[in-house]
Amino acid sequence: MSLIPVTILTGFLGAGKTTLLKRLLSEAHGQKIAVIENEFGEENIDNDILVTESKEQIVQMSNGCICCTIREDLRETLQLLGAKRRKGLLDFERIVIETTGVADPGPVAQTFFMDEEIAETYLIDSIITLVDAKHAPQQLNDRQEARRQVGFADQIFLSKTDLVSAEETDALIHRLKHMNPRAPIKAVHFGEVPLQEVLDLRGFNLNAKLDIDPDFLKEEEAHGHEHHDHDHAHGEYCDHPSHQHDHGHGHHHHHDDDVKSFVYRSDRPFDPAKLEDFLGAIVNIYGPRMLRYKGVLNMKGTERKVIFQGVHQLMGSDLGPQWAEGEPRTSKMVFIGIDLPKDIFLQGLEQSLV
Repeated sequence: MSLIPVTILTGFLGAGKTTLLKRLLSEAHGQKIAVIENEFGEENIDNDILVTESKEQIVQMSNGCICCTIREDLRETLQLLGAKRRKGLLDFERIVIETTGVADPGPVAQTFFMDEEIAETYLIDSIITLVDAKHAPQQLNDRQEARRQVGFADQIFLSKTDLVSAEETDALIHRLKHMNPRAPIKAVHFGEVPLQEVLDLRGFNLNAKLDIDPDFLKEEEAHGHEHHDHDHAHGEYCDHPSHQHDHGHGHHHHHDDDVKSFVYRSDRPFDPAKLEDFLGAIVNIYGPRMLRYKGVLNMKGTERKVIFQGVHQLMGSDLGPQWAEGEPRTSKMVFIGIDLPKDIFLQGLEQSLV
């Protein structure tokens, strides 16, 4: 049986998660979706749609969706849903999990790595973060959870852009890209996201596509700083169009968020044993602060790409397709985390090369 795709929906209070979920639960989209609400807030969907007395709190909706409110453990809920599906008591093709507005999506994602039974039944499709354009600048300043949610995202949806100016939206997008260069950012109207942009994004899969916003990297390189084997960290400078009149000496300091990303590239192959030792060591020390990391690697000893990614302390790797003839065998990695010591990472990666 193929694995059941899971979408994790996160975002700060008021960003529109509930609006989006209500649509999933009421629209005639012909898909059988089980929605798990991991929400302890006031704004539970069940106030509107669900009136549950039963202990199990699993309710079948008229359009074939199933809604389930978790008060306990996500793992138990997933096991229960999986068991009911195998016995033919419930029928669903995918799961959407809404996390609480202040949650770190990390532990939710880790559930799918850590438990064998869960890993054999489900597959994370992507983590989607909803960002409220009007309140985000303040929330990102004040709340680390909001910054973490941006760092975790495979896809970012910006809601309420109609309430702010185009300049404010641009500045916010720029800031989000510094925190997470691999998540595409899309402005959406409240609850009107086409479902195909929410489901089957395959953002979490171990595959050969490493999405790092290409314009963002170009913009960093336009500075003409010396490039050795790696890029400079994002977040050290910013050349937003409005700051370009400075002719190169305006190092405009924007918000120095603690969630940052940096990209590493090298044309020399990695030594597998050295790299494994180094990654094992940094994950041990910095795992709690490492939100997402992902890479497509050129490894000595194989003609295939090695694809790796991780969340916090959990890391997985896989053999990808062969390097094509004439394709430059460049390793590319992106690390997104909280105040990660970029120099230590870059130096350790350099020392793990053949």
